[in-house]
Amino acid sequence: MPTYDYRCNACGHTFEEFQMMSDRVMRKCPECGKLKLERLIGAGAGFVFKGSGYYVTDYRSKSYDEAKKADTGAKKSSDSGGSATKKSDSSGD
Repeated sequence: MPTYDYRCNACGHTFEEFQMMSDRVMRKCPECGKLKLERLIGAGAGFVFKGSGYYVTDYRSKSYDEAKKADTGAKKSSDSGGSATKKSDSSGD
């Protein structure tokens, strides 16, 4: 259900109303009681994906993927050049 913005032309009161699309447009101002209420045209909201199967990573650009691959490759090469030493157990069992 969408949220509609309303403004009273008599008293200037503005508010939002959560209504079904099939609901009638409100005409009476809840603040002053006059029939001077008008519904404003808003920008609306963006798409909201809810539920399983919608991920931010599904819609990433190619440039993001290429930069990620380059970054991962640089990290791997720097990790392999390290001086990791293993300690061996020298006990004579």
